[in-house]
Amino acid sequence: MTPDRSVRRAAHKVVLGAFEGTELPAWLPGLVEDGLGGICLYGNNLTADPADVLALGRTLSDLAPSLVLALDEEGGDVTRLHYASGSPYPGNAVLGRADDLPTTTAVARAIGAELKAGGLWLDLAPDADINSNPRNPVIGTRSFGADPALVARHTAAWVRGLQEQGVAACVKHFPGHGDTATDSHLALPRVDADLATLRARELVPFVAAIEAGVATVMTSHIVLGALDPDRPATLSPAILTGLLREELGFDGVIVTDALDMAGASAAIGIPAAAVASLVAGADLLCIGPSLRGRGADDVLDVVDAIVAAVADGTLPADRLLDAAARVDALGAAYGTGVVPADQALVEAGRAAGRRAAAAAVDPIEALPSGSPLVVRLETGANMAVGDAAWGDLGITGATVRSTSDGVPALEELVGHDGPLVLVARSAAADAEAWTWLRMVVDARPDTLVVELGWPSPEVEALPRVVRGWGAAQPPSRAIGDTIDRARATRPGPTGEER
Repeated sequence: MTPDRSVRRAAHKVVLGAFEGTELPAWLPGLVEDGLGGICLYGNNLTADPADVLALGRTLSDLAPSLVLALDEEGGDVTRLHYASGSPYPGNAVLGRADDLPTTTAVARAIGAELKAGGLWLDLAPDADINSNPRNPVIGTRSFGADPALVARHTAAWVRGLQEQGVAACVKHFPGHGDTATDSHLALPRVDADLATLRARELVPFVAAIEAGVATVMTSHIVLGALDPDRPATLSPAILTGLLREELGFDGVIVTDALDMAGASAAIGIPAAAVASLVAGADLLCIGPSLRGRGADDVLDVVDAIVAAVADGTLPADRLLDAAARVDALGAAYGTGVVPADQALVEAGRAAGRRAAAAAVDPIEALPSGSPLVVRLETGANMAVGDAAWGDLGITGATVRSTSDGVPALEELVGHDGPLVLVARSAAADAEAWTWLRMVVDARPDTLVVELGWPSPEVEALPRVVRGWGAAQPPSRAIGDTIDRARATRPGPTGEER
């Protein structure tokens, strides 16, 4: 292979592309033949049936066993396999509150077994961020907690459980997205903690993951002034090469967070961000969910920019070839094709997750008699969560209303003859929804507020709040079961139990 051809093939190899729709596009096999590194699946590739996602994965795997096939399957709120129904696994916040390492490992094993059955072998999980800011708009319940030691031990347990099933883990978002109040999908966050704080807090889970043998690490689009005051981590040689490679000794694949996010490319565009990230030390460039819908051109724009950067000396050829070699090595280790799922292992992980979610639910005191009215506050979610199903409490005999269909009149809620339940994710994050919720609670103090996001101080101060620490199936149903039990044991008018 001529030098020019080897450079162009390596430029393909470092790209983690995407496509629109639920079927293999006609242009993709040609890019794979040219050396494309991989494909990441997003919400726009999913149907309501998890079997379709696995079937699509197997079709992609048939193109080349070593083709990186990635997706975000964190469990909890961020799911791709169970997008339409909500994840059957609890997220990290539930697991952190349970603080039982065998449960965390069992959940990760089960997720790995499901993924491998579809030939999907790079899971962009677990989230290793320490959620030190309770108002964080993008991490929240995706985090194991706010304590570095707790987050570290559960991150390592999750990594080991997943990789035991032949699925590469990807700890994120290095060097830490927890102390932010800005969503890097939409803008460029900045963390101003000093270096001592970063070492004692943000870096602790990543060190534990590296010691556990994690295969990949994902970058964050965040400026950490103590490490690099000018560039987000994704574009920073000081952070990716100096800190992650040289100081922490990570020798696996560095994966970028999606480069279509504003925190990476708003100022310079995706191709330029891709080149800058390679120069900084990244190996696999996640370009995002093909938001322009241009198909192969989304990938080729990046490939052309990389080839041009090598030609003009902006990107050393050796740096590109090193990145491509690391991606090849990852494929050789994990790209072993489809492995049928051990259903007993999958069910064991789900059962362990349900137990953890049930244990995390706050106790609920007696509720009014009558049929419950549940009002869902549809305030949306960040782009990592997307439109995945959430918050199905499954309360027996309940009437469920959604604010997307119009906000119920206050008089109707106050006059309802039965328990009133308001369910939300990060209830105080949306100013309009929060104002309405407080109005309802002030008018009817016995209102039960179900918070399925990370509870902020304002939510914690409400008179009646139950926290689920996630909006997926296990915490949502655990709260519904708890409400049903509170209704079943409520004393009747003459003292008898219902």
